Amino acid sequence: MAEIRVFYQDHLVCRAICQELAGSTISLKEIEKARSERRKQVRAGLSTRTAVVEHFIAVHQEEAPPHLDDQFSHKPFATPGSPEPYPQLTFIKIS
Repeated sequence: MAEIRVFYQDHLVCRAICQELAGSTISLKEIEKARSERRKQVRAGLSTRTAVVEHFIAVHQEEAPPHLDDQFSHKPFATPGSPEPYPQLTFIKIS
């Protein structure tokens, strides 16, 4: 990237040119190769992260006591005639 064009409100303000890169060129094949390598790196990273997440989930599912599954399978909201599962909060304005 030898040149950057700076715009403000759809108007060209200036061009910033890197003198070291101004004379160099990159072929389309080199760009395609770099993009392909980057895609491979991203896929490998995603595969690694997916494996870590799956392992984390498996470990934590094994740790959960079986009676907790029954407790959380019900709706957490109160039904008519039953006590509320959470206490009612009251806010008091202090002057």
